[in-house]
Amino acid sequence: MKINMGPSHPAMHGTIRIALELEGEKILKSDVEIGYLHRAFEKTVEHRTWNQAIPYTDRLNYVSPLINNVGYALAVEKLFGVTVPERCQYIRVLVSELSRITDHLTCNGAMAMEAGSMTVFIYMIKAREMIWQLLEEVTGARLTVSYTRVGGVTGDLTQRFLDELPRVLKETHTAVDESSRLLKKNRIFYDRLRGIGILTREDALSHGVTGPCGRASGVDYDVRRDLPYLVYDRMEFKVPQRTEGDTYDRFFVRMEEIEQSIRIVRQCVRDIPAGPISVDDQRMTLPPKEKVYKDMESLIHHFKLLMPGHGVKPPAGEAYVAVEGGNGELGFFVVSDGTDRPWRVRVRPPCFFPMSAVSKMIDGSMIADIIPTFGSVNMIAGELDR
Repeated sequence: MKINMGPSHPAMHGTIRIALELEGEKILKSDVEIGYLHRAFEKTVEHRTWNQAIPYTDRLNYVSPLINNVGYALAVEKLFGVTVPERCQYIRVLVSELSRITDHLTCNGAMAMEAGSMTVFIYMIKAREMIWQLLEEVTGARLTVSYTRVGGVTGDLTQRFLDELPRVLKETHTAVDESSRLLKKNRIFYDRLRGIGILTREDALSHGVTGPCGRASGVDYDVRRDLPYLVYDRMEFKVPQRTEGDTYDRFFVRMEEIEQSIRIVRQCVRDIPAGPISVDDQRMTLPPKEKVYKDMESLIHHFKLLMPGHGVKPPAGEAYVAVEGGNGELGFFVVSDGTDRPWRVRVRPPCFFPMSAVSKMIDGSMIADIIPTFGSVNMIAGELDR
């Protein structure tokens, strides 16, 4: 029997459709269609100025938008050949790791719920909510934050943020620890996830799978460690890795990565130096808002950087920067022709690659196994859209 699963199926998040060929409830063959979202990120930002593109990066992986902000800003700064001040680098690492935690909490919480554990879902979403409220204190927004600018970030860390952070990290650790103890040796959860959705190391490599899905299959690669950027080379952390490549391993790789991200955040708070949060370069850096209201030169500078035709203008050239996103290597390839708008922008969306391997994971299994397997891939439609 041939049936379509999705896009209206409650487990098919977004526009995904899977065409299934079944014998009873066994999957003989599957064809995964990523659907038609028409976000059109790449073409849209080619008709915006370099800084106007930043709100669109939020909407790639909208569960961890700060990592997208940072990756794009680093690519444009590479065109300029500039490095942001140390304090800005620490801030970018700190907010990226908090964003990674919220990404993994969302994925694992939803996946646990779909496997029958509503308790774990509530624990994890509560922890995610606390972190989002904390990030809102710094960025001014809850989800689509637009926090970076070419050459820096929009604002410094607040004292309230620094005061609340230790408590939030402690409660997040508690939620993750309790959830792990609830599920790790739970016979129902173990039997439900162990041995299903297997992606071998060879298949992961051939499909270009990185991130938690790749590391669960034994692919020992993490951009933060292997191609360090910002101040990651100063951080002490482990890269969790497993070998079975099944849904169970993908779940617990993310759980272990949350603990490592908490560890990195604590190091950032401990070591962050004082200093500016943006490059002192009038080619790209907006003046402080208080000066814009009081000083004519700052007002002119502000408008020159924001008005079309006058904005940030990187030298002609091209640059590629990779960062470790929530789902793996998130890459931005940007091409400048010397004007205030990108000539070309290309994104390497990390969840696109495991999605291309979903058929390998589900062929030969039962139709019910699609739900936790698909959940473990953490498909985010905004970045997946081609």
